[in-house]
Amino acid sequence: MEKTPKVIVSNPSKLEPSDGAKRAAKLRSTSNDMVAAGRPQNLGQLLPQVEEAVHQKRPEWTPTTWQDYPIKQDVVYDDETKVEAALEKLESLPPLVHPAEIERLKQKLSDAAEGKAFLLQGGDCAELFDYCNEDRIDSQLKVLLQMSLVLIWGSKLPVIRMGRMAGQYAKPRSKLTEMIDGNEIPSFRGDNINGFDIKSRTPDPARLVSSYFHAAATINHVRSQLANGFADLRRPLDWDLSHVQKDHVRERYQEVVDRITEGLAFMKTIGADKSADITSVDFFTAHEALLLEYEQTLTRNLRDPATNIKKWYNTSAHFVWIGDRTRQIDGAHVEFFRGLANPIGIKVGPSMEAKELVELLDIVDPNYETGRVTLITRYGGAKIRDLLPQHIKAVRASGHKVVWVSDPCHGNTKVSPVTKFKTRYFDDIATEIRLALEIHKECGSVLNGMHLELTGDAVTECIGGSQALEDKDLVIRYDTVCDPRLSVSQSLDIAFLVSDWFQGNKQTEV
Repeated sequence: MEKTPKVIVSNPSKLEPSDGAKRAAKLRSTSNDMVAAGRPQNLGQLLPQVEEAVHQKRPEWTPTTWQDYPIKQDVVYDDETKVEAALEKLESLPPLVHPAEIERLKQKLSDAAEGKAFLLQGGDCAELFDYCNEDRIDSQLKVLLQMSLVLIWGSKLPVIRMGRMAGQYAKPRSKLTEMIDGNEIPSFRGDNINGFDIKSRTPDPARLVSSYFHAAATINHVRSQLANGFADLRRPLDWDLSHVQKDHVRERYQEVVDRITEGLAFMKTIGADKSADITSVDFFTAHEALLLEYEQTLTRNLRDPATNIKKWYNTSAHFVWIGDRTRQIDGAHVEFFRGLANPIGIKVGPSMEAKELVELLDIVDPNYETGRVTLITRYGGAKIRDLLPQHIKAVRASGHKVVWVSDPCHGNTKVSPVTKFKTRYFDDIATEIRLALEIHKECGSVLNGMHLELTGDAVTECIGGSQALEDKDLVIRYDTVCDPRLSVSQSLDIAFLVSDWFQGNKQTEV
């Protein structure tokens, strides 16, 4: 008589957070003694060994060494166990991007640093979870694709397409509170910290896990679209120029569009439109790595497919950057970034001294890798002529070979005298990007890209452009939850402006 097999049912393995996650959870909770006493804000308050590490030789890097350094734009949660549970979950989830993709981007940025490619980086100021839908993602992809075609035509260079998306959920703020209806409440700091609704302003660690899944869904849709013909340059694109108010400007734009269309048609005629470069494009994701506990959980020790050598890749995105408010040499963000295998960006504003910039590069780029660091300059149109030349001179003398990118949006934010809305004037943005191009040429350098806050939607958040938006028009469709973004038409205006500049100016060899 056959025995009935014994069936053993076991419970699934329980997730266990790493020691690094436990410590990060403690750092981010009110139970942490450092929070109660006030976290150190300057190097003199740090432990002696950390002070010595900053000024002399830093200790061996791990994804958790940032926890020993003072941190800006801090977030404090009210329940340590919930933070620990969120980080535990994130540590168990698979990477969002692959090391092969990161290495491919590194090579492209190396080309950009040599003046052989141009970086187009753009997207929302603060990406909301609600933006994770088909129409919004597609409109963002479309405007970046159209802009890249205009730039390719004008610059005769390959364009690296990179979105501020699938992770741009946190936003640094100059003030941690704001007044609404006479009440002081926490500022909205991005969907992975708190909610825009005034009832959801308490930081919630569960949002960290939600941000992962929204990023994963966004990346999945982008990959699906690109793999199935969305970026096939043989397909007709809807180049609607009806928004352009001035006839001579519309004629100029139409001339460029006609040349692009004719070029693609010619390639089809001679059968040169069958390559992968025509049927699809590389598209990379990027965000400001503000919440280091989130970035830590997704930083994995993986093999470089080309060399089989293990490296620490931040798999939350292909490219991450340090903001102008968190780039302190003695700070947690710089410590975290120095050990990543990813290409990284650093925002450079008016307060950055040339000497400090070189010291910063020495820390995050000790091996002088061409294109490892992208310097994203954001001075404001009125300050760029005084500040950019000295930064270019200092970096060239240092021996670091960086990717120079202009962010003409962040330094040009103003308040409309008519509506009292925060806005940006298109002419200010255009002035800064134009001056960046000119100054680099005057200094024997090359502007290698631009970084824009934009949307693929017809918003009315910035004033001016070929659509001739005025202050009073801001109320028509002011959708941003943080900073004003260029509309789809204004974004194309910038692309045409840069394309025209390249057409009239030969690049300087560097």
